[in-house]
Amino acid sequence: MEGWTTTAPAPRGPCWWGAPSTADVTIANTGSSTINNWSITWAWPGNQQITNARNATITASRSQVTAHNLSYNATTAAGANATFGFQATYSGTPCTRA
Repeated sequence: MEGWTTTAPAPRGPCWWGAPSTADVTIANTGSSTINNWSITWAWPGNQQITNARNATITASRSQVTAHNLSYNATTAAGANATFGFQATYSGTPCTRA
């Protein structure tokens, strides 16, 4: 999305998400105008699953995950940030190793 940057936890070890984890994600509006409604999509490298979320609605289909704003944090002014967080876990092998 133009005018946006995101930050999330750095990978740990040889896997992107290996153990039950908590993540805080910051979405920065680096553009010059207000943006209404945001969403971010990513793919898990293994069989991770979201178990809890805050400041976002999170949906998943297989390995693809999308976080959407809630009604109270849909608008992000130029130069401002939106944040959300989640907890994820896995069962079995946590990820594919390179």
